[in-house]
Amino acid sequence: MQGSERIQIVSGLVVLALASGLGACNTASPLTTGSIPDRKPSMVVSDAERDCLGRAMYFESNRSDEGGLLAVGTVVMNRMEAAIFPGGICAVVGQPGQFAPGVLTKPMQERDLQKVADAADAVLAGERHPKVGKAMYFHTAGHHFPYKNMHYVAVAGGNAFYEKRDSRAARKEMPDSPALPTTVSTYAAVPPLPAAQ
Repeated sequence: MQGSERIQIVSGLVVLALASGLGACNTASPLTTGSIPDRKPSMVVSDAERDCLGRAMYFESNRSDEGGLLAVGTVVMNRMEAAIFPGGICAVVGQPGQFAPGVLTKPMQERDLQKVADAADAVLAGERHPKVGKAMYFHTAGHHFPYKNMHYVAVAGGNAFYEKRDSRAARKEMPDSPALPTTVSTYAAVPPLPAAQ
């Protein structure tokens, strides 16, 4: 008798679970033709990690360009998720030879702090630059390199963002962009050139 009571109880629970799931069938949201926003799940990080992200965004982009801030933040987060880079935002930003010298120690302008904080919070909330995608590399826009494995995906904030791909694949040229300066003092992965005398 106990076995049949268990079967009845389990059967009743299964029916209740199925009924509750089926009841939601008619409550579906209306369809839309809009795009799904480029978002990742939100992250909760320490104030130090948030500061490291903001500093990379600030010193590596044209500070007046919110798209540039977001693009650099996207690269930092892409690197953080990749096994080939050290874990944690500060570890990624502080990795030798990857970001501008002094990025973690130089002072920032007071007037820019709120904009940088807002941009860093947006990245931590999951916002990503729509054209950067999974790119993990960038350099100053206007510079050209002969490497065939550089697949350019976006230009933002004075930087050209690219993915490294199989060098046998065709090289995609840099996307069209508004007039950009051809020299900037620093850029990721390559130390700044000494000033001409």
